[in-house]
Amino acid sequence: MRAKTGNGGLSGAARPWRYAIPALTIFAGTLFAASASTAHGTDLRGGGRTKVTELIAQEQRQYQGSQTRYRHLRRQIEGLVRAAARRDARVKAAQETADRLAARAGLAPVTGHGLRVTLDDAPTGQRIAGDPGPDDLVVHQQDVQAVVNALWTGGATGVQIMDQRLISTSAVRCVGNTLILQGVVYSPPFRITATGDPGRLRAALDASPAIQVYRQYVAEYGLGYTVRTLKKTTLPAYAGNAQPKYATALEPDGANPHS
Repeated sequence: MRAKTGNGGLSGAARPWRYAIPALTIFAGTLFAASASTAHGTDLRGGGRTKVTELIAQEQRQYQGSQTRYRHLRRQIEGLVRAAARRDARVKAAQETADRLAARAGLAPVTGHGLRVTLDDAPTGQRIAGDPGPDDLVVHQQDVQAVVNALWTGGATGVQIMDQRLISTSAVRCVGNTLILQGVVYSPPFRITATGDPGRLRAALDASPAIQVYRQYVAEYGLGYTVRTLKKTTLPAYAGNAQPKYATALEPDGANPHS
């Protein structure tokens, strides 16, 4: 500690604190004001903070509302198209072609024999040999996708994950140990159902290298994997909005002929 001068004043080295302390006080007050403004008068760490789960639930409610409006509008459009088909032969021919392709595209229900594959996380609260990491004990996006790909390879006429029919633009995504499909969040166990020849579908599952790896984790760490034959099952039509993307041919000089 530095000593005082003879006249009782601060030494030269200590004198800058005379100005620094008020500046620090003003700075701290500014931070408190900004914090209060950001929190709108609530505790930033308290119950007023929106949780991620609440945001997901809110997004799902909005999605379900949008889907309800979409289905209502879609029924209106289908009614108008079929009414026009009764008056115009060209519209009728186009509608008949669309009806023939609807089942293959996932836009109409399909019924037949099939399989149901169920994937599940390893049981919690149990001691597991081998010191696995958290990622070793949950179903991942690539596991679900491997089952879907194998079923298509086995000649599936339709595939459904949980309660949703898959189409060509469907994308499987996982966040943590939850699955997001077409705007809806699902928790394990994940059920994948396919229509087709059960023997061919099972053979395709058994032949998949990715599923063989997954089954090693089933044997070692207790992940869930069951395959059940269905004598008869019906997959619903895809009820969402299809937004296909496609390639556009370019002219030799790189110009887009449709621009």
